[in-house]
Amino acid sequence: MTKKRFTLIARVSTDNRRAIKNALEELFAKRSITSTDEGFLVEVTMHGDSARELNRSLLSALRRAERKTRLRSEWKSGGTTERFFDYVLKGSRKA
Repeated sequence: MTKKRFTLIARVSTDNRRAIKNALEELFAKRSITSTDEGFLVEVTMHGDSARELNRSLLSALRRAERKTRLRSEWKSGGTTERFFDYVLKGSRKA
């Protein structure tokens, strides 16, 4: 499978903001992470085989830092948008 380019917009919420902030900063540039009242907003571009695999690897990395972390993400690629809540695909739509 070829690597696709995905645009990620994710809302991350947790009880341990410091641990998640450190994990996010290890994964992404600081300029792509914004602090919010609920947690963090992440807006980045990533390359991978599928949105599902990228979402799974991102949430797994965050949960290694803090188990009680929630991820609401939207992955856009090639005119298709896939939305996830944690590991679960909540919807997919064509542009």
